Amino acid sequence: MYQVHEVNQIEQLETYRMVWNSLFQETREGTFFHSYEWFFNYWNHFGEGKQMRVLVVSCEEKVIGILPLVVVTESTRAGRVRTLTYPLSDWGTFYGPIGSNPTATLQIGMKHIAETPRDWDLLDLRWVDQDGTDRGRTEQAMTAAHFAPHAQPWNQTAVVELNGDWDTYWKNRTKKWRANVRRSRRRLEELGTVRFVRYRPKGAIEGDGDPRWDLFDDMITVAKMSWQSDSTTGTTICDEEVYHFLRDTHAAAARTGKLDLNILYLNDRPVAFTYNYAHDGQVYGLRTGFDPELAEVSPGKVLLSFLIQDSFDRGDKVFDMGVGLFKYKREWATAYPVSYRYTFFPWTDFKSQLLRAKRWYQVKRLGHGYLPGAKQWGIGLG
Repeated sequence: MYQVHEVNQIEQLETYRMVWNSLFQETREGTFFHSYEWFFNYWNHFGEGKQMRVLVVSCEEKVIGILPLVVVTESTRAGRVRTLTYPLSDWGTFYGPIGSNPTATLQIGMKHIAETPRDWDLLDLRWVDQDGTDRGRTEQAMTAAHFAPHAQPWNQTAVVELNGDWDTYWKNRTKKWRANVRRSRRRLEELGTVRFVRYRPKGAIEGDGDPRWDLFDDMITVAKMSWQSDSTTGTTICDEEVYHFLRDTHAAAARTGKLDLNILYLNDRPVAFTYNYAHDGQVYGLRTGFDPELAEVSPGKVLLSFLIQDSFDRGDKVFDMGVGLFKYKREWATAYPVSYRYTFFPWTDFKSQLLRAKRWYQVKRLGHGYLPGAKQWGIGLG
């Protein structure tokens, strides 16, 4: 017999911290974004104006899965719409239920949503790994709960699959690109001593949870020199709200062994960085930047060559470079996975039906490959 306990306050959720993180360790292709620590910090920084609906699914009093959901009020051409969705907000690529039993968690979770009062106008489960871990589970669960789902590609990312070895991977890059990277590294070394630092602590449980604020500050120094200092998107490290959020999640990532910070130094001066989260061989590139004064020698390219080679040596599985700006990533990438959204438009909601008509028009005009969630973050790699 399945039961669902819905949690709507962060104070109540604290009692599930240990069980959440236990289930997180069992989550297939899980990332730091699936952890309790990430959700906790996300909610503390961005929870205002949102409604938490975290569903804890149990079977015979044993928790088998957690389905984190939030109601977010979004501005659309049809007006302000209350959207029930996952709490990822495009920070990462994929999201879904926590635990080793996603099928039951989704099915019981959707049934619970169908049987409780509707405080949303649109059910829109985004960032679904349709071709990977999901395998139709989301569509089946929504259909079983009578939420007729409309499936559509949401976003696309660029990844480096780290199977095999560095030599084979490097030989498969174009001859022109290999020469380009070697030339950049040589020109950088002509300017002084080049040093690559990769900091990936094992976590406090193994006595290795130091956040290394010196390295964090070096990263911020580079970010402030780069295009990010002038950006008005509200998504860069230099944005005050994002900075405080990333600082808190940085401490949590170091403490739990999920941090992966990479910095390239020239004569002990930081000139490029790639800030990642890492879990179980899954490395996610969150932010990157370089000193614009060195743009001609491309320190970002040099840094990525060191990073990817080191990931092969470490036995990582995949390096997700994030969505958009494939011009800077195509020479490194080996695949371009797509995330999907599954949307239910209630027939009784006028705004929802307007959005449904808009979606139909976009697909008809632009084709099924249209990516409504695609964003250009302006992340140049030097």
